[in-house]
Parts: sequence; structure tokens; C-alpha cells
Amino acid sequence: MKKLTQKEEEIMRILWRLENAFVNDILSELEDPKPPYNTVSSIIRKLETEGYVGYEAFGKTHRYYPILTKEQYRK
Repeated sequence: MKKLTQKEEEIMRILWRLENAFVNDILSELEDPKPPYNTVSSIIRKLETEGYVGYEAFGKTHRYYPILTKEQYRK
């Protein structure tokens, strides 16, 4: 397993804490200055492609949840 970037890890920490979240939920948890919505969405989609994050689709909206646990990542 590769080490996550600082931004990827920050988003994963939020998902671990919230358990599932929409992009706007994650954005509201990030500190100022907040990155653009599209940036956060792109990072989450990359994490999903790599198998760290899953999602449930609600029409055009996705709710994301962590597949990788905090403990698995620490190993």
C-alpha cells in the first residue's frame, strides 16, 4: 500500500471520523483556506479508484465511505 499524500490523508481522516459523507460535508470539515469543490471531488475519486473509498450513488450525487480502516492504513 502506498503512502497517501497530505491532502488524501486529511480527507481520509475526515471520512474515518464521519463514517460517510458527501463532498460538501468533507469541504465543511476542512480548514480555511478551503480548496475548491472540484479539487476535493477529484481527490476523493482518486481514492475511490485506488480502493481506499467506496460510494453510494443518489442520482448524480455520491456519498463516500472509507473502505480502508485507520488500523489498516497505520500498518
